[in-house]
This record gives sequence, structure tokens and C-alpha cells, in this order.
Amino acid sequence: MHDLTEHELYEALEYAKSLDEESGKIIMSQFEADQPMLFQTIFGIFPSIIADKNQDMAHLFMDLCFEVICVYQKALGDMPKFIDDPTWMERQAILLETEFQLLRQSQSVDDTQQDYFIKDNENPVQIGLVKYLNEAIDEFASYSVSRVPSIEFTQAMIFVVVKLFNNLYDKAVKQ
Repeated sequence: MHDLTEHELYEALEYAKSLDEESGKIIMSQFEADQPMLFQTIFGIFPSIIADKNQDMAHLFMDLCFEVICVYQKALGDMPKFIDDPTWMERQAILLETEFQLLRQSQSVDDTQQDYFIKDNENPVQIGLVKYLNEAIDEFASYSVSRVPSIEFTQAMIFVVVKLFNNLYDKAVKQ
């Protein structure tokens, strides 16, 4: 898989923002059907963890995850289906165990931990997308001081989501 160019990323984000509610519901229903375990993780488990810290940030997180789905679909094509590899999510949990441990152990992610998350020569992370998402989190948090303590944690969680999508689409490309 390739890193999205600035133009590809911009087009995909514009697509995500241009969708009406009905189209969004269709995309979410299809995502849940195609990847039920990933759907539950991203829209059930992860937001509940963030909500323990700040409910507003949990809602933003889910909105940004929807944008991630749209970006990957628009730029890289249809989502791989769960039935093609029913153990994929289990393997991802094992591969990401270190990241989850770091997230559970700290309220924030320092520069060393961020470098660890980003360095993956086998499957590079969509840095432009991560940067956009981090900026969106920063901007949203700037409107309420109660959100600020949850910025880094939310950014780390959204990074995990992008990494999961990278791994999902990378697997599909290699098949």
C-alpha cells in the first residue's frame, strides 16, 4: 500500500464531508457487515475507553473514525470482508498488544512512544491522515478546557484505528 498523496487525501476527506446522513448510514451498515469485529472495536470498545476520560472526545473520536472509513474506501477501494479472513481481528489484537499496553499504562503518549507507533517499515502509516486527525482533535479540544487532558490519549487511539485500517487494506493488496 502507498502513502496517500496530499491530493488523494484531500479528495477523500472532501468526499467524507460531502456525504449526507443517509449515505453515511449506508456506509456504516456496510462497514458493520463487512468487518463486524472491527466495527465493534472502533465504535464500541474504543469510544467507551475514551468516554471514561471525556465524553465529548469519545463522540469526536467516532466522527473521525467515520472519516477514516471514508478516506480508505474513497482512496483505496472497497473494504475487505470479514468472511475472507475471520481471524484477522484476533491477529491484530496480538500484533497491537504492545500499543494497547502503552495506552492503558499512561494518560498520554510521549514522543518516544509516538515514534514507536509510527515506525513500521512493513506497513507505513498514513502520516498525512494522522496529521489531519490530530489537528482536528487539537482544534476540537481547544474549545473546552475539560477536553485538553484527553487530547494525547484520543490521538493515540485514532492512530491505532489508522494502523488497523492500514493493516486491513495492506493485507487485501498483498492477496
